[in-house]
Amino acid sequence: MIELSNIEKRFGDAVVLKDISLTLAEGTVTALVGPSGGGKSTLLRCVNLLEIPTAGSIRLGSERLDFAPGRKVGWPAIQKFRRQTGMVFQNFQLFPHQTAIGNVMEGLVTVLKWPADKAKARAMELLEKVGMAHKADAWPATLSGGQQQRVAIARALAPSPRVLLCDEPTSALDPELAEEVVEVLGRLAREGTTMVMATHDLRLASRVADQVIFLDGGVIVESGPPRALFSAPERERTRKFIASLSAPLSYDI
Repeated sequence: MIELSNIEKRFGDAVVLKDISLTLAEGTVTALVGPSGGGKSTLLRCVNLLEIPTAGSIRLGSERLDFAPGRKVGWPAIQKFRRQTGMVFQNFQLFPHQTAIGNVMEGLVTVLKWPADKAKARAMELLEKVGMAHKADAWPATLSGGQQQRVAIARALAPSPRVLLCDEPTSALDPELAEEVVEVLGRLAREGTTMVMATHDLRLASRVADQVIFLDGGVIVESGPPRALFSAPERERTRKFIASLSAPLSYDI
């Protein structure tokens, strides 16, 4: 379970997140949607402490951290949180000097100190899961954007994190390549992978998420199941945002 209580994030005098409280159950998929600058990526990054909240608290499994202005969070506590999360970035962030399988193995060997043969077996298992086993020995530069993102997903899953965090996982891809990633994330959702994703892609949110949270101006404007929120939003601000996005939605997983 992920529990965020009264989370606030400031950058200097700018308040980016205001009093955010959420409870996200294990085995569910939550999509954070909203306009650019609305706070969704910052909220996602607060979950694994790439951004340290200014105030509030976060519980991830059995670990809990409390934040307050001027209170420093120790590196061991940050590491405990991050080891329970896997992060998928917008622009893939693969190691260019490593093959696909090398990218997936790297954290297992370097951070978790797995023996190479065990790490390789785990990496091949995950590349198979995301449909990239046939490209295990390929270099990132030779892969399409969709293929690179699928390798990045496998890498994030390698240490068996409690939650997979995805920051705009399809926004750098054209529609055809994005569909490859949507299919992989949909398969992971059906298998019960806990995910939180920040996305502008309402197609992805509608097909994969159990819950959608609409953020604007650093606050939660509205939340609910994707079908309800996208087809009959209660708030005028939500209606305007959805109307501004013309891509057709599909509710089939």
